[in-house]
Amino acid sequence: MSITPELIKELREKTNAGILDCRKALQESGGDLEKAVLYLRAKGLKASDAKASRVAADGLVVVRIAPEGKQGVLVELNSETDFVARNDEFRSFAGAIADLLLARPVSTVDELKISRLAKGETVIEALNLLVSRIGEKLGIRRFVIENAQANEKIGSYVHLGDKIGVMVRMAGGKIPDEALKDIAMHIAAAHPRYVSSRDVTPDILERERILYREQQKDSGKPPQIVEKIIEGKVAKFFAEVCLNEQVFIKDPTGKQTVAQVLKAVDPSLRVVSFHRYQVGEGIEKVAGDFAAEVSKMVSS
Repeated sequence: MSITPELIKELREKTNAGILDCRKALQESGGDLEKAVLYLRAKGLKASDAKASRVAADGLVVVRIAPEGKQGVLVELNSETDFVARNDEFRSFAGAIADLLLARPVSTVDELKISRLAKGETVIEALNLLVSRIGEKLGIRRFVIENAQANEKIGSYVHLGDKIGVMVRMAGGKIPDEALKDIAMHIAAAHPRYVSSRDVTPDILERERILYREQQKDSGKPPQIVEKIIEGKVAKFFAEVCLNEQVFIKDPTGKQTVAQVLKAVDPSLRVVSFHRYQVGEGIEKVAGDFAAEVSKMVSS
């Protein structure tokens, strides 16, 4: 069977693979379109396996908020380099994943990988094909889905070239979009760990007290003074890690806390929960890993 331009075009539309890859796939499969699709998917899987040992610590975060702010999705996808993170095809794939999660929520990344995209292929099949075309290790690292209650609303903010993404759920009477965005922006910049001091678990708080007490062990100060110092350090700890106790980044006086700012907007406003993703956080990076491989390829 002759490999016609029309057949190559049809295979490209089905798989998004390159022209040369489509031609080879059709040649290997004797012009059978479905076999060619399987060939390309298998090729994508092999390419993905070959890159499994690499470190993908770059990438981007994507946020999708449903109309009226009743549902939201925050997802992180990884690549090896920022160059690929800015690639239109990679970004389009990331957007498709976020849209899929908003339309058909799942609980785990493994469930997401076997979900089907609009063109019918599974997420993992599409990812493997993308790996074969782009030539880097790519991955879907994590996602979170939020659902708002009757008196709640979800907002978001994405910063630093899509490297930091925040999704925040707020409750109250009337929740202004501007307040949601401002709080999400604050979270992106200030990186709180908890909503309020009430959310700090007793074991974490006790660990901090032990640390502060150890710092004062040889101070020679009276016990009652040491305890006051410790309580002052605990209050400072809350102001550093708890959203409500943090000084609001947009407050010109540098004195108002987030809780005070929300109260001034509407006393009923409160943050229920938030999620902050920063690309690559917690991933151990191997310096020069990808650069060394490229250099080796060029010199060979």
